[in-house]
Amino acid sequence: QVQLVESGGGLVQPGGSLRLSCAASGNIFMIWRMGWYRQAPGNERELVATITNGGNTDYADSVKGRFSISRDNDKNTGYLQMNSLKPEDTAVYYCNADVQLQIGSGRYGFWGQGTQVTVSS
Repeated sequence: QVQLVESGGGLVQPGGSLRLSCAASGNIFMIWRMGWYRQAPGNERELVATITNGGNTDYADSVKGRFSISRDNDKNTGYLQMNSLKPEDTAVYYCNADVQLQIGSGRYGFWGQGTQVTVSS
């Protein structure tokens, strides 16, 4: 029904930057909330940032001032700009979206497959 595809991960040195993208496709009437989560080995998946369809944003304390979430509603795409990266930011980053499939339907949550971000010198 709906596919989320993340891209933009990779290996970066401490202090560097990366920009993640999350492209949504399929049977989409409206994407409400979009979010980025991450999971490091041995840890639970944690919320990084969220953005509503109106542009309201929220961030985990650990990334405030360094990461910026945005979205292009016309392209059904979300972004996560990550600056001043630290080794502790190393994780698999997942995109999540609350999607309304058609007028009058409920909202359903979808996940991407994840993209690896490694911060290391």
